[in-house]
This record gives sequence, C-alpha cells and structure tokens, in this order.
Amino acid sequence: MLKRQFVDVTEGQVHLRTCLASQTDTTRKPLWMIHPSPGSSIGLSGLIREFGAHRSVYAPDTLGNGDSSPATPAQPDIAYYADVALRTMDALGLERVDLYGSHTGAHICVEIAIARPERVGRMILDGIAMFSPADKQDFLAHYAPEMAPDAIGSQFHWAWHFVRDQGWFFPHFRKDAQHLRGVAPPSIDALHNTTVEVLKALRTYHLAYRAAFAHDDRGRLPLVRVPTLVMADDTDPLRVGVAEAAALLPGCTAWTFENAARAGALAYKAKVLAEFLDTGKLVVDR
Repeated sequence: MLKRQFVDVTEGQVHLRTCLASQTDTTRKPLWMIHPSPGSSIGLSGLIREFGAHRSVYAPDTLGNGDSSPATPAQPDIAYYADVALRTMDALGLERVDLYGSHTGAHICVEIAIARPERVGRMILDGIAMFSPADKQDFLAHYAPEMAPDAIGSQFHWAWHFVRDQGWFFPHFRKDAQHLRGVAPPSIDALHNTTVEVLKALRTYHLAYRAAFAHDDRGRLPLVRVPTLVMADDTDPLRVGVAEAAALLPGCTAWTFENAARAGALAYKAKVLAEFLDTGKLVVDR
C-alpha cells in the first residue's frame, strides 16, 4: 500500500511516498526514488506501487517541491539536494539503498553515488539531461521562470499551460513544429496532479530545475563507481542523452525502452528494472 509520511530535517520536513507492503522481501535493499521536475513523487506513484510489491520503496519530494519544505540556500546545487537525501535516509535509519532517479532526480542520484558509494547498491538513471553548454544557458534563462501569486490569479493559468506544454513540446518554450514531441499527451489526471504540485511550490519549483541545468554532468559521471543502468523511454526527449551518458559511466548498462506507451508498459518496465536491481543484469524481450 502506498502511504505518505514526513521526516524532520534541518530545513523543516521532507515529504515522502512509501510502499512498505507486508510481503516486501527484506533481503532486497530499499529503493530510494527521486522524481523529475517540476512535480513531486506523485508522478512516480505507479512505479512505486510496482516496485513496492517486492521491496521497500521511499520516494521523497525534493526540497522546494510538492509538500517538502523549501531549500535553505538561495541557489541550491545538485550536491545540496544529494546531501538532503542522505540526511533523510539517516533519519529513516536506511544505511544502504538502491537508487532510481528520473531527469532532475537522476542528477541527484549521481551526486549521492559519488559522495557515498558505500551506501549505494545499484543505480538506475531514467533520463538524464546531457545538454550542450548553449542549451544549458538557454534553459537556465527560459525553462523555469521564477513565479509568485498575484491578485488576479494568473499563476493558475500559467501553471496549467506550463505543465501541458511540456507534454506537447520540448523544450516547452519553443512552440513550433520543429519542437513538437510527437507523442500522446499526458492524461488529464496527470496534468491536473502535476499542476497542483507546481502550484504548491510556486515560489521554489524552479530551483531544482536550475540546479539540474547547471550540473556538470560530463565532469561528474566518470566519478561514479556503483553499478548503473542509464536508460530512457522512447517517448522521453532525454533519450538522446543515453548513449553519451553511458559512455561516461564506468561499466554502465544502457537501455532505451521501446514502445513505452503501450498497454502494460509500466509493469513491464518495473519488471526489467527490478531484475537489474536484483542481479545487475538487463533482461528485455526482443
């Protein structure tokens, strides 16, 4: 069963979604899952339930997102978010975990693995941004603007379109035929849920984004020393970075999940990823 809880840290409280089913296999390491921007761990709920059938799963909202307290630094970097994650694990008594991170979460997982490799079993990076220096500067300038409520409530209109447009375009601020994603848009429920999470964290949602865009991925990935699967769904605009990231990660396994939009894909994806976490092997149907 998926549950919610809060953990005290210096900055305030970290909100987590957990799945600690009675049938969880205690021989498996707990799985620590870090969500992409701009939402919260609610976007990982399906995968949390799938993994939670066989292991303990902990999925925090990164500080300044969802229901977690804001970050303390005015401009937090990825190493800061990794430190918060490790302190949250400490508060929960988790000595060693497997890691899963998507997009912004993947960058945070990289820094956790570099800082404390002895606390990490295996790691999955599900979409990691390998942008050019020019794109990074463009995204820092335009992707995640600072926002605040106003007297006419324009933030509600902005948030819906900000989330919706990410389903249609990549990047979302280049609204032309060349940047159409060409995939089915997220469901109305998914759009609603993510929009609500963005509104909760309106003043701070942009900070984790900007930390990810500024992350020195090409300099940091070669420092990882834990078994890693770098992957992306074929519907993910970050799939183009899988090969480059894999080449930088020592002993890495790489996978692009084809037909990720088909019926039953989520359960199949979880099965493949769980096999990697259990054995270090990638077993996919061809």
